[in-house]
Amino acid sequence: MRKLVLSMLLICSFPNTIASADVITEPEIISEAAVLTDSESGTILYEKNAKKKMFPASLTKIATAIYAIEKGDLSEIVTISKDAMEVDGTRVYLEEGEEVPLKKLVQGMLINSGNDAAWAIAEHLDQNMDNYSENLNSFLKEEVHLKNTHFVNPHGLHDENHYTTAADLAKLTNYALKNETFKEIFGTKELKWSGKSWETTIFTHHRMLKGEVPFKGVTGGKTGFVNEAKQTLATSAENESIKLTAIVLKADFKRDIYQDTKNLLNFGFRNYETSALSSTEVFPAEGKTFTTGGKNVPITLPRGSYNENVTSTGKLIIEDDNGKVIQTLQLVEDKEDEVVSSRLQQEEEPKKETTGYYGKIGLTLFLFAVFILLLRKNLKARARRRRRV
Repeated sequence: MRKLVLSMLLICSFPNTIASADVITEPEIISEAAVLTDSESGTILYEKNAKKKMFPASLTKIATAIYAIEKGDLSEIVTISKDAMEVDGTRVYLEEGEEVPLKKLVQGMLINSGNDAAWAIAEHLDQNMDNYSENLNSFLKEEVHLKNTHFVNPHGLHDENHYTTAADLAKLTNYALKNETFKEIFGTKELKWSGKSWETTIFTHHRMLKGEVPFKGVTGGKTGFVNEAKQTLATSAENESIKLTAIVLKADFKRDIYQDTKNLLNFGFRNYETSALSSTEVFPAEGKTFTTGGKNVPITLPRGSYNENVTSTGKLIIEDDNGKVIQTLQLVEDKEDEVVSSRLQQEEEPKKETTGYYGKIGLTLFLFAVFILLLRKNLKARARRRRRV
């Protein structure tokens, strides 16, 4: 009898397991470091040297932009200093004494990669570069939760103490994309620019966003280059099933960073989709009940079938059919439901001394009916999860 019950429980625990599955072929990447993530759940879908210390070049400006947006007042007027005007590298040709709204500086920095705009932002927010570096790094550590990043300037010109990782840059970009102002500027292809000494239209340097390197679904991007970092690229893209963030670092040629990015995005679109755990969904495991803590939580699922397990400590593990872990998520234990469940189980426990032959048959039929109901409920929950919310 115990073997029958155990067998049914095991079947119920793994309703989506199949005998064989197609192996996912990972993309070929030329760049020294790369990472692809689900922009909403943060799940890493592909990584190559993702935690290796790297130089970001102008991808630094993603950090400067979100820091300015969240900590500054974008309507404030910034007076351009001589130091900002004379900064090396790509510029939007600001003049000493020119007065420019903070938001316009963020646009000039992200769209046209203006180093002078980045310097002016840092001076305006924190008066000098030492203060700026200290405050920015605190922001990145405490609010964005980056662990392997240290920036000493706002633009990414080379410094041995100015470094990050591909994984941190993806996490930073995903954090920034949750801000609508950042998202809009990050995805801007061109902008009319009216300055004291420069009347023009500025264009994004990101060739996939501009359409020069065709790829459907690109929504934003930032380029970078210094000799030590070589070519770097951050890209966001989406289709009807998933939003993706791709970071590639240190390629010798521009054609390589774009090809790597296309390979990463195609890999993500082909193999994964975003869904969500409902705030009301419950997960039983070994006599305990877990929930999402009253939140709708984005999750990443492999296309096709998958396995979903909850440990006794409330860790939700999503695997593809080859056993590769796609995502882990810590759930919250619901103590009240656990007590109720425990009481119900005690009340329904059959007494061995009073159960005869026909009683065992009845109990078997009852358990089988419960199994069918649980299976239907499980499949319906998975079907709902397949619909992107």
